[in-house]
Amino acid sequence: MKNTALTHIHEELGAKMLPFAGYNMPILYQGVNIEHETVRNGVGVFDVSHMGEFMLSGPNALALIQKVTSNDASTLTIGRAQYSCLPNNDGGIVDDLIVYKMQEEKYLLVVNASNIEKDWNWITSHNDLGVTMENLSDDYSLLAIQGPKAVEAMQSLATIDLSAIAYYHFEVAEFAGFQDIIISATGYTGSGGFEIYCKNDQVATIWNKVFEAGAAFGIQPIGLAARDTLRLEMGFCLYGNDINDTTSPLEAGLGWITKFTKEFTNSENLKQQKEAGVSKKLVAFEMQERAVPRHDYEIVDATGAVIGVVTSGTMSPSMNKGIGLGYVTTANSAVDSTIYIRIRKNDVPAKVVKLPFYKK
Repeated sequence: MKNTALTHIHEELGAKMLPFAGYNMPILYQGVNIEHETVRNGVGVFDVSHMGEFMLSGPNALALIQKVTSNDASTLTIGRAQYSCLPNNDGGIVDDLIVYKMQEEKYLLVVNASNIEKDWNWITSHNDLGVTMENLSDDYSLLAIQGPKAVEAMQSLATIDLSAIAYYHFEVAEFAGFQDIIISATGYTGSGGFEIYCKNDQVATIWNKVFEAGAAFGIQPIGLAARDTLRLEMGFCLYGNDINDTTSPLEAGLGWITKFTKEFTNSENLKQQKEAGVSKKLVAFEMQERAVPRHDYEIVDATGAVIGVVTSGTMSPSMNKGIGLGYVTTANSAVDSTIYIRIRKNDVPAKVVKLPFYKK
C-alpha cells in the first residue's frame, strides 16, 4: 500500500486511515457530518495526492487527446480545464478525467487513482503520434481546499487574485512561498474552492501554511468519506460506482462531454446509440421514507419487478434524507417517477429528481 507525502501528518492528527485505490488514505477525522458541513459552510482541506497526473507534450499532443477523450479539447485555451472521459471500444468508459491546457502543445491529464496504470497503458496504446508522455503521478501531491470561504482564507498565501480565477480555470503562480504552483478552481464538492498541485517535497510546508492562513476561518482537515457525500449531493459520478467499463457516457448522463463534432474512440457506435436512444439511464432519486439506499441495492417498480440497481447512496448530511444514483430502464427514468429501492426485503418508495440534490 502506498502512502502520500502527508500520511504521517494525517496519522498525527488521529485520522481514521483505510486502504483506498492502493493508498493509505484518511477517511475520517471528526466525523462525516461535521466534515461535510465544514466544507458546505466554511473551508476544509482534502489530501487527494493519490490522483494520477500525466503530462502530454509535443506538436501532436492535442491530436492524441482528441483521439482518446470524448470532449472537444480543441476549445481549450491556456489556463482552462475541461472534464472529459476516455471511452473504450465496447461502449463503456476507461475513466473520467480532467484535461488542463498548460501551454501550446502541453497538456496535463488528471486521472483517478485506481486507474493510473490502466489509463497510462490505454493512452500509450493509442500514441502512434510521437507525443511525449510523462507519468508524474508519484512526484506530485494534490490538496483540495474546498468551501465558500476558501478564496478569502487562502488569499494571503497567493500573489494573484484568487477571486479572479473562474470555475474550471487555473493559474500557475506563487503560492505559500513556492513558485510554479498550479492553482485550479476545480474540485468535486460543489462548494467552490481550489485544487493545489505541487511537488511532494513542498506539500507538507504548504499544508502547514494553509492551516495557519485558514485558522481564523475555521479550516479543518477533511477525509474521503465526506468527499463522497459532498460529490453525491451534487450528483457527480464516481468511477467504479456510477460509471465503469460497461456504462456508456450517454447512459450516465454525460452526453454534454460527448462531442460528435470530432472522431474519437468508439465515437461512431456512441453516435448510433445516441440516435437510437439508450435502454437504461442513470437517475437521481430521493427516498420518500426514512431509509438509506446503498451501492448494489436493487431498484424495482410497483409490481416488484427489478428495473435497475443503485450505484451510489447515502444519508445526505445537508438535506437529512436518503439520496442516491442508479441505473433504471429508460421507461422508468422520467423526473417525478416513483421507483422503489429494495432494502433487505422491503421495497421503499423513492422519487426520481433533477440534479443537483443540494441547492445552495
